[in-house]
Amino acid sequence: MTIGAVTEAPSPPRVRRRSYGRYAAGRVLGALGSLAFVLVLNFFLFRVLPGDPARTLGRGRFSSPEQLEEFNRNYGLDQPLPQQFLTYVQNTLSGDLGVSLRYRVPVSDLIVDRLWPTLLLVGTSTLLAAVIGIWIGINGAWKRGRTFDETSTGTALTLYSMPEWWLGLMLIAVFAVGAGPIPGLFPTGGLVSPGVDPTSPAGVLDVAWHLVLPVTTLTLAFLADYVLIMRSSLLDEIGEDYLTTARAKGLRDVRVRNRHAVRNALLPTTTVVALNIGFVVTGAITVETVFSIPGLGLLGTEALAVPDFWVLQGTFLIASAAVIGANLVTNLVYGLLDPRVRT
Repeated sequence: MTIGAVTEAPSPPRVRRRSYGRYAAGRVLGALGSLAFVLVLNFFLFRVLPGDPARTLGRGRFSSPEQLEEFNRNYGLDQPLPQQFLTYVQNTLSGDLGVSLRYRVPVSDLIVDRLWPTLLLVGTSTLLAAVIGIWIGINGAWKRGRTFDETSTGTALTLYSMPEWWLGLMLIAVFAVGAGPIPGLFPTGGLVSPGVDPTSPAGVLDVAWHLVLPVTTLTLAFLADYVLIMRSSLLDEIGEDYLTTARAKGLRDVRVRNRHAVRNALLPTTTVVALNIGFVVTGAITVETVFSIPGLGLLGTEALAVPDFWVLQGTFLIASAAVIGANLVTNLVYGLLDPRVRT
């Protein structure tokens, strides 16, 4: 036994951080696994219902066994379930999503036609809500407890609690129909006026005029997400030591906020923005229905009423793939912005 020997304390275990390539590969494999799961779920989702699919989809239109047999043969429902699944996978991978029962056109063509109104409506609303909401959240957090903070937060929460369809109807009643001294300024619905070419300069202005109320409705509904998350993230950063150091160096308060606090507080907000972009493809069913916007949301509502089996499959698959893709992009971007997530 050695007298006076000093025992060194064990060093803490080193945390190994994966390279970005391995991190990205893992995220891509996870997204592919999610897509495969959605592909399988999409096939069985509408086939687990009891009863004959032909009778369910036909809604009593088939009066003879020959008509039922013809329907099953045309849509491949007379094949064994494993064969139906293999055919479904092959057709989906080749871009063939079936033929719509209501419109009698390929579902893929129908989705492409209905996609751009949804992207125009929901994409514009998401962009406006993100820009305005982040700005309000930054100023509200930096002026915490003041009139601007209390007013903006309360207004955002009030708008968030309103159902989208109700808010849309109120805007139609006030600004489309007219209320009191306010005349009816905007169209009550639709995407373009009859007889107007939407690709012409006059048609572009007409489409923009039709989108004012639905875009305003969705922007106000989405606003609270960005306001509250940006405000909360910035409040977490305000008490950090690096901001005190920046002020001690003599930097102006606005410079400290914009160059240091906001850049770090934007990380959680970036995640929300990227994820919400994935939901742009799904559309806003209630708003598209209220304003009669011919997008994917209204298409899904019409497909449920028939029911249009293959349109429902196609819209569900596209919507799920968009969310999974947006989630993948979010993880990849986050891994670049914050290397700690690769630990």
